[in-house]
Amino acid sequence: MLVVVSDTHSTDGHRLTDRTLDAVREADLVVHAGDFMRESVLDAFVDEADSFLAVYGNNDGSEIRDRIPAARNVTYGGVEFAVTHTRRGGNTALSMFGRERGADAVIFGHSHRPGFHGTGPIPLLNPGSHAQPRGNRKAHAELEELPDGGLRGRLVTVDGETFETFRIVPDE
Repeated sequence: MLVVVSDTHSTDGHRLTDRTLDAVREADLVVHAGDFMRESVLDAFVDEADSFLAVYGNNDGSEIRDRIPAARNVTYGGVEFAVTHTRRGGNTALSMFGRERGADAVIFGHSHRPGFHGTGPIPLLNPGSHAQPRGNRKAHAELEELPDGGLRGRLVTVDGETFETFRIVPDE
């Protein structure tokens, strides 16, 4: 399982609880889309997850920026993701970012609004924030490989409630 989190905004620890903590511990790979706030928070994620990749966000200082990139590509289940915290220009800029990086889908954060946008030129996934939802649900994303190719995904609250499901199929 691939687990996607973002926007922790913590000064002391990963702030993972309940289903989100369980999912991170169960995951084959955890991707964080930025805004840890402190290097110790990044370290807490590295310690918790078996396999962990991340990008930095606009609230991350030099101690984090020196360790992880602003953008990266990640492949899971045959699907290539372009990962960033944000891009000026909204969904259009995010779609262009994904296409420029040769990705099948984009993972991003910043807005703290969980959602999957699959109707544009490239699917966009924002896991929301598991720790600071700013009026939205505390959430993360879980994606599992499908036997016929691609990924089945869901947005899940920290209480374990699935509130949105989606599918991502790689471009042939």
